[in-house]
Amino acid sequence: MIAALAAVRLTEVLRTARMRDASDVHLAPETQPVLRIDGLLERLGTGVVCASEIDRIAGAVLDAQALERLKATGDASTTHRDEEFGDCRVHAYRSSKGIVLAIRLLARTLPTLESLQLPAVVARLSERPKGLVLFTGPTGSGKSTALAAVIDRINRHKSRHILTIEDPIEYEHRSDLSIVSQREVGRDVPSFAVALKGALRSDPDVILVGEMRDYETMHAALAAAETGHLVFATLHTGEAAQTIDRVIGSFPPEAHEHVRIQLAQTLLGVLCLRLVPRSRGSGRRCAVEVLVANDAVGNVIREGKTHQLRNIIATGRNVGMQTLESHLSDLVMHHEVDLEVARQHALRPSEVRAFEPAAG
Repeated sequence: MIAALAAVRLTEVLRTARMRDASDVHLAPETQPVLRIDGLLERLGTGVVCASEIDRIAGAVLDAQALERLKATGDASTTHRDEEFGDCRVHAYRSSKGIVLAIRLLARTLPTLESLQLPAVVARLSERPKGLVLFTGPTGSGKSTALAAVIDRINRHKSRHILTIEDPIEYEHRSDLSIVSQREVGRDVPSFAVALKGALRSDPDVILVGEMRDYETMHAALAAAETGHLVFATLHTGEAAQTIDRVIGSFPPEAHEHVRIQLAQTLLGVLCLRLVPRSRGSGRRCAVEVLVANDAVGNVIREGKTHQLRNIIATGRNVGMQTLESHLSDLVMHHEVDLEVARQHALRPSEVRAFEPAAG
């Protein structure tokens, strides 16, 4: 009976969240359920949730391994499969008042690059035989969804062995033209680094690393790209130059020169994502900074002059590059995003314009 009551409360919240196109649900003790809609938080007027009720909901949505991790470490993530409401990524963590749940509602169907309106260069990068592609951005910027679309495209159009390492697995891929093997950190393997070290023995063509969190994972990802694999990975960085510096800075100082050489040789591109509210409150649009690796990019990385990357991006539109601000300006000019909103999401607000600059 207790479990049934928890399921009823969760069903009510998820039904409302799906009806209102929420991206996330937050359940905290002694607080009303909260939805995130178009990036903003909104409380539901359905009464507060008590700590014991959240404990019961956690017991209903977390599998046995996740519950053990929660007990042992204070936090755990898993994917909850629901036939009625679709899949959800659930993160549970202990707070001073009890267990808190953050539930990310995933798309009911696998997203496509076209539906996400990602730049055409993303599809071209997915066709490369080897190298490293980094998707970056803050939490909730659409990195996992974009990567799911990339993997789906390769799966449908190429004969490859695709290995994904995720925490947790969010989107399930069924093998099509490709073979897709998905491993979940904490359930199938203890860490990203351990999974990557074993990955090369499983004969993959494409490797997805859900997150490069530490030196060991970055080292293994670079080695995989260097040895002829196409590697996709994510980082929580805001722009391309910062991304390169973050990777290099994760290694000991004596290794920096070698890592710069590795990156110059293996990097294919960096895509920095932001989800920006559309005009007239009609959802969110992905704005992207794009770095495409070419000889100039390789030379700058090799020489440690990453501060010059922004100028290369700004002048590289002919090969698919764009700064975040130039893309935001395009969205404003096409009336997809309001100017003030675009500037709020820019790294350099003054560079976001509502018109093309005059020639000369």
